[in-house]
Amino acid sequence: MKVSFYRYMLAAFAAASLTAAGSALAQVDATKSTVTATSKQMNVPVEGKFGKFSAQVKFDPAKPADGSAQFTIDTGSYDLGDESYNEQVRGKEWFDAKTYPSATFVSSAIAPAGGPNQFKVTGKLTIKGKSQTVVVPVTVTQQGATQTFDGSLPIKRSQFDIGTGEWKDTSVVADEVLIKFHIVAARKS
Repeated sequence: MKVSFYRYMLAAFAAASLTAAGSALAQVDATKSTVTATSKQMNVPVEGKFGKFSAQVKFDPAKPADGSAQFTIDTGSYDLGDESYNEQVRGKEWFDAKTYPSATFVSSAIAPAGGPNQFKVTGKLTIKGKSQTVVVPVTVTQQGATQTFDGSLPIKRSQFDIGTGEWKDTSVVADEVLIKFHIVAARKS
């Protein structure tokens, strides 16, 4: 159950990171896009997927500094594949989805990261009312009018008060969560 909540948080971060690239307004295709969060429970990887998120992306690889991204993830949509785990993750000790129904990422800067199609997206990640500035490595691929944004971001769940009470102890559910995202967007004409 702990892992499920942790994954949900991670997925939210990943989704936020993906949308961070931007200069030409793009329409995100949620049916082809994914945001996951993977944590370790008793050293076993547990992955969950966020089912609902929205994004606004502007990105031109020739002018990355002009880009921007905003991402909102529905914390109540985190799915670990078992409804009893999902309910626990939505609860007060994990995401507290009733009080904090969304997690957000808002970019503040996008810069080249050395390799071809590699960028660093800096922005503010907010989960459960706690904000952190993060830098997300993103790979951008373009085919015609379609852009894909792929990346991963390790975070510490304790920095966002995810896993409180008996779940605050990181010996059962690790503190580190890996958020991965694959965002597919079509440029608007």
